[in-house]
Amino acid sequence: MAQVEKRGGLLRKSSASKKPLKEKVVLMYDEIFMTEDPSKCSPRFWEELFLMKVNLDYLEGKLESLDGEELMKIKDNINCLFQHCIQALGEEHPIRVVNALQTLCALIRGVHQKNKSTSGFDIINMLMGFDKAELCMKNLMESLDSLLCAEGSESLKSLCLKLLLCLVTVTDNISQNTILEYVMINSIFEAILQILSHPPSRREHGYDAVVLLALLVNYRKYESVNPYIVKLSIVDDEATLNGMGLVIAQALSEYNRQYKDKEEEHQSGFFSALTNMVGSMFIADAHEKISVQTNEAILLALYEAVHLNRNFITVLAQSHPEMGLVTTPVSPAPTTPATPLGTTPPSSDVISSVELPLDADVQTSNLLITFLKYSSIVMQDTKDEHRLHSGKLCLIILTCIAEDQYANAFLHDDNMNFRVNLHRMPMRHRKKAADKNLPCRPLVCAVLDLMVEFIVTHMMKEFPMDLYVRCIQVVHKLLCYQKKCRVRLHYTWRELWSALINLLKFLMSNETVLLAKHNIFTLALMIVNLFNMFITYGDTFLPTPSSYDELYYEIIRMHQSFDNLYSMVLRLSTNAGQWKEAASKVTHALVNIRAIINHFNPKIESYAAVNHISQLSEEQVLEVVRANYDTLTLKLQDGLDQYERYSEQHKEAAFFKELVRSISTNVRRNLAFHTLSQEVLLKEFSTIS
Repeated sequence: MAQVEKRGGLLRKSSASKKPLKEKVVLMYDEIFMTEDPSKCSPRFWEELFLMKVNLDYLEGKLESLDGEELMKIKDNINCLFQHCIQALGEEHPIRVVNALQTLCALIRGVHQKNKSTSGFDIINMLMGFDKAELCMKNLMESLDSLLCAEGSESLKSLCLKLLLCLVTVTDNISQNTILEYVMINSIFEAILQILSHPPSRREHGYDAVVLLALLVNYRKYESVNPYIVKLSIVDDEATLNGMGLVIAQALSEYNRQYKDKEEEHQSGFFSALTNMVGSMFIADAHEKISVQTNEAILLALYEAVHLNRNFITVLAQSHPEMGLVTTPVSPAPTTPATPLGTTPPSSDVISSVELPLDADVQTSNLLITFLKYSSIVMQDTKDEHRLHSGKLCLIILTCIAEDQYANAFLHDDNMNFRVNLHRMPMRHRKKAADKNLPCRPLVCAVLDLMVEFIVTHMMKEFPMDLYVRCIQVVHKLLCYQKKCRVRLHYTWRELWSALINLLKFLMSNETVLLAKHNIFTLALMIVNLFNMFITYGDTFLPTPSSYDELYYEIIRMHQSFDNLYSMVLRLSTNAGQWKEAASKVTHALVNIRAIINHFNPKIESYAAVNHISQLSEEQVLEVVRANYDTLTLKLQDGLDQYERYSEQHKEAAFFKELVRSISTNVRRNLAFHTLSQEVLLKEFSTIS
């Protein structure tokens, strides 16, 4: 018997002896694309249409194949189809509802694709007509809200969310998508919250719900009052906020797990053997090859929650029972090469299982730990624009956290100690850290470790100045809290001091190249003022008096670097060039560091001469320092513990517009190829008569 093939809505026998036969649904679509009303000859036309399995490709392709004039000729039929789709959403028969939802997806995408150059108003007219648009969209949003809140089919809820994502992302710039005005007026915010607060719904639809909310919050957020922003900022229901946090944590955790798996695969594979054989000259390339697609959509959701809702800060430190044990999922999460993780929800196995900690010693985890691990991976490689934006968003989130009083309280809480295994970039001059020896410390130590790691690993030709500024700002804000609340943090401060001095050395040795692109004096001033913060207020927040002594030792030991910096800024501040004012600020900021160097160096040299020692040990230098504090004179510097608070609208608007555009494109691409198949839906409803 000849096999039957199906392509583009055609049924044909492989013998090709007969003309291809069109599916009935395709014939019905063809009638819609005529100028006549299809229900004139067939009164039951619309009822029958929604019993037919939707052919998305054919319907979208047909819409795209028409030119503007041809499309206008069948506008009445398209309006009619759109309205009948909305009517069908109220039907009791689930198959009709499924087909109506998918037809709406195809209509919206097809018309938008065809009318990319036209305004949103034309598209509204083409889909539903100006005169009926308000009522149509009101009915559509009410139907979707009812389906999302009902206790019915999970597949229907999933399709409702896909339709909403399709509607939101149909244009690259969501703020130009005028149809969303109706989504603002007819809010589905409460339906999204219900999904997040209800564990079974959250497991099935949490990812899509969180991404949808993040996108809706970004619709014309700077031009008008967005009700989703207002409502998100005042949510205080614990179950809802925890549900949102759990969805984000599990998506980020899945990314961390995938990265860890790839890393282990490379370490045990042929590439690792080859690297060992030829040495470490290719270590950077090897690391680049194990990069996993970042997840900006879920990161944006985390940012909006942290930035807009102060109640969400408590969720960051909330230990989740599902994430507290180390278990193995029933089956590994499927990964599709064509689908980047940044646009694909984790599998339901992952959503319903637990976090897989990257090190077995971690007994409990929370959203902040998972986010810090995620950040340590994405911030390793900032060479391409995509990863640079990911790293920037991570640092913006950390900036918001570092400014929050409550977040600082739990970050510095001695009773909340964790082992946080951050990823460290492979570098030729250092060995891989032993994960098992990690101490349990307050979470702020992990944040500082992450900042130190970034400082040490990104001194390169393509210097990420913006990220460095943000990194130093995060450290400064944490120090301001410690000074204000007199928190004596037991941290290896010497690692931070060493990293900051090395960064200054890098700026000086690459002065000519960097000044062609950046004002390096802004960053140099921030670094010098961090040292000034330690010098002026260190006795109030450094853990022990010996820590303060070590600070002086480090400044004296590296005095050549500070002398060189002073020479450089003095040279530029005495010239009438463009850097005169910026360099002059650094000159003034160095006054206390130079006072320390000029006060102690002669005394150390004198001690060495008297005792006939050619090279003093650290303990001997510290002895001289302790003996000569009394005669040291320092100037009081104002404003060291002050900072400008983060403001999105004034400084970051362009970044977020571009980021949301990228996320919108990725979500739409994913919906187009992976999430609108009917197979699961039809199987679920196969028992319905």
